[in-house]
Amino acid sequence: MEDAAERIGTTLDEAATCRELVGFLFRNLCDAAAVELAGDHRPVATAGPPALLAARAAAAGGPGPAGQLLSVPLMAGDEPFGTLLAARAHGGFTDHETATVHFAARLAAVHLGHARRMAATEQTALNLQRALVAEPGRPHPNLEISSRYLPVGPRALVGGDWFETVRLHFGRTLLVVGDVMGHGLDAAVDMNAYRSTLRDVASTDLAPHRVLRQLDVLVAEDAARRPATCLLVRVDPARQVAMFASAGHLPPAVFTAEGTATLVEVPVAPPLGTGVGGYEAVSRQLAPGETLLMFTDGLVERRGEDIDASLSRLARLRLPPGATVVEVVDAVVSGLDARHAEDDVAVLAARIRPRHAAPPPEPGPAPAP
Repeated sequence: MEDAAERIGTTLDEAATCRELVGFLFRNLCDAAAVELAGDHRPVATAGPPALLAARAAAAGGPGPAGQLLSVPLMAGDEPFGTLLAARAHGGFTDHETATVHFAARLAAVHLGHARRMAATEQTALNLQRALVAEPGRPHPNLEISSRYLPVGPRALVGGDWFETVRLHFGRTLLVVGDVMGHGLDAAVDMNAYRSTLRDVASTDLAPHRVLRQLDVLVAEDAARRPATCLLVRVDPARQVAMFASAGHLPPAVFTAEGTATLVEVPVAPPLGTGVGGYEAVSRQLAPGETLLMFTDGLVERRGEDIDASLSRLARLRLPPGATVVEVVDAVVSGLDARHAEDDVAVLAARIRPRHAAPPPEPGPAPAP
């Protein structure tokens, strides 16, 4: 039993726990074992010859010279998870061995319950995160927008990566990408609070660096709020100008219509929530054919690599000439292998929509001869 406690349930993975259970029994107590989870049509884990299990089941599991089959429910409290089958080729299980099989089954069931509760928590956090970042606010129609959110892995707790678009006066749009420190539901909740506060502050139509100042003051008053990096870009399509301000965030990139990239040098100040301030703005032209790419650090950062090298990899990307905004995001995600990143990835791309040419004038009356 002590050995079972050490070897069963070493992870919060259902299949791994089932494999550990049948492996322990096969090594110590039986000649074949299998676990069938409720709702599954075939065993999720087996050890030993499956034919032995089938033969013992056909003999109704009785003890004797022909061997024995134990069928033990995997129960944790009143919650059934499945069934454990353990078979002996010859002879039966002693009372002590039977008790050990039942103990191992209960132990595995407890760990299966933990794994399912953890999976449910992770799925709740993931659904919350996706709901919060999947649909940014609608920008003005003079901007083309594409976004992407990629969690770090199927079983990893989500973090605080997010993006947003806020309509401003005179056809301008504020683009936002941020990253709350940490992972899990707490980070997702803080991210939502940042997003809501930013909408309120941005509605006053302040310049991006002044929006960051206001946010920093408001967040610093809440000691429980996690710090966050943030990049703001106010795009004015009529003037073809973008104004940038950063709170400890990585710089954006601008891709030309030909597919080459440059990084925008933005003055970097401390993250939001420190109360230090010092945010500054910088402006540059943004032509209709250029695509602005904003992102969180998961897109480029790799463990053990200097951040300058990571950003250089992005700047060296060459995209297909004439790519749409959606195709730009697809090409960047693919080119940087973002689906195997070590952290969550949020990407927001924007391009000024070209103005449609005015329709030709209606023909007037024929001139007099």
